[in-house]
Amino acid sequence: MAQRARAFPGNAPGSLFVDQTCIDCGTCYEFLPSVFRDAGEHSLVARQPGDAAERQRALMALLACPTGSIGSEDKAGMAQALAGFPDPIEDEVAFCGFTSEHSFGAWSYFIRRDGGNVLMDSPRAVPALLDRLASLGGLALMVLSHQDDVADHAAIQARFGCQRVMHRADLAGPTLAVEWPVDGNEPLALAPDLLFIPTPGHTRGSACLLYREKYLFTGDHLWWNPHRAMLSASRSYCWYDWPAQLASLERLLDFSWTWVLPGHGHAHRADSPEAMRRELARAITHLRTL
Repeated sequence: MAQRARAFPGNAPGSLFVDQTCIDCGTCYEFLPSVFRDAGEHSLVARQPGDAAERQRALMALLACPTGSIGSEDKAGMAQALAGFPDPIEDEVAFCGFTSEHSFGAWSYFIRRDGGNVLMDSPRAVPALLDRLASLGGLALMVLSHQDDVADHAAIQARFGCQRVMHRADLAGPTLAVEWPVDGNEPLALAPDLLFIPTPGHTRGSACLLYREKYLFTGDHLWWNPHRAMLSASRSYCWYDWPAQLASLERLLDFSWTWVLPGHGHAHRADSPEAMRRELARAITHLRTL
């Protein structure tokens, strides 16, 4: 729990603050950049929420924080903020919130679909969130993009009895028990609207999930860089093989989608699959110079 005595001095005056336990995962300022900002190696409250709607989302950011580093002296509205998750993105896709320190604050996503709901990567197994997912129909599948972002997958699987899907190359420790290990580098249809795409590079078993040829969930493989206004990936945080990651990015040019929904970094929506393909090609050209 955040403590006012440990708050950073640069926080805007008011009830809301960030304290020195912040790990700068980016969750708060990606979720609500009008209130939170990146201060270098940690986050800050840039300004206090201006109205009730901003305050609710600021409290949702507080709940989403993986290290409990955001505090509020005024607790009014916390129940409504709790009920706001999963937070809708578009159509039936939503952000789960409640990111985990074990995944360095990586985002997980909920897909509500007639063929069985899907969880992409794992949030913290907070009872209130799991109860909400149960009320929305539970989970049929949990797709794990790679070994870094598995968080509380075992507890969530125990609650819902869902099948966990993960590439065999990243299985270790508790993930050795996943119900559906995937082999090889060929895309695998998990359902008519769900395509598991192996994308080795960031880790040996990294993978993306393509839903309805619209939403590409990328784990730590690809994200939007708002400072460069382009798609990006990281050579510095590549744990397996950078040339392999670049080759995996090139393979994604064969698919159609308009959304990039990453575990870390900013999400991005293009106007069309063709526009997204052009943006990806531009990113690859840049990344090959690094």
